Amino acid sequence: MKILKHQHWHILILIGLLYSLKHYTNQDSNVFNGSLWNISTENWFILAILSPIIHQIYVLLCWRYELFYKGLTNIFKENAFKIYKRGFTILILSRPTLIIILSISNAMTINIGPTLPYILSLALLIPGVYAQYSVFKYFGIDKAFGLDHFEPEKFRNETFCKKGIFKYTSNGMYTFAFFLIWIPGVLLQSKAALLAALFHHIYIWVHYYFTELPDIKIIYEKK
Repeated sequence: MKILKHQHWHILILIGLLYSLKHYTNQDSNVFNGSLWNISTENWFILAILSPIIHQIYVLLCWRYELFYKGLTNIFKENAFKIYKRGFTILILSRPTLIIILSISNAMTINIGPTLPYILSLALLIPGVYAQYSVFKYFGIDKAFGLDHFEPEKFRNETFCKKGIFKYTSNGMYTFAFFLIWIPGVLLQSKAALLAALFHHIYIWVHYYFTELPDIKIIYEKK
């Protein structure tokens, strides 16, 4: 089934990541200290981990159902991309939102002093913001959403973006824009939020290698 091509690797790596998280949190009795709105840090952590899993499975199914079968277009006609994009927006925003909430719930569970968090956050913020700016300015926000899966014929002969942060790396979004999700955990010195950010940052590369990259080779004629 074309939709699930390479997804056995996705599932195996996801299981490995979840097992690693479970093993680490079982060894560290302080990782889930705190609560917010009468909800425990552990429950916020679970939500923060579920968020990227749900998001990336949503993208996988929508992208490939549309790319291989025009499935969404057959159902929603000219509104297919707009409807997909609404779901994408809700899910992508849930990722930093839940990490921020987790950081508040679990604040001050590591101690790196009063100054270092600001220095580290600034070091993460500058490339992260520049990456986001480059996506909006040069790469194209609709393309970042996955418009090329809905209109592959439009993008088939397009050259890859080499402006902004993309001058220095072919994947500025996943390399540098994801630095931003580390900032809440660093600023609030939250062990659970940093652990969640690590999962988010590793797991997006699972999406890249086993969903996005194979699709790129199809859409862009193996450039």
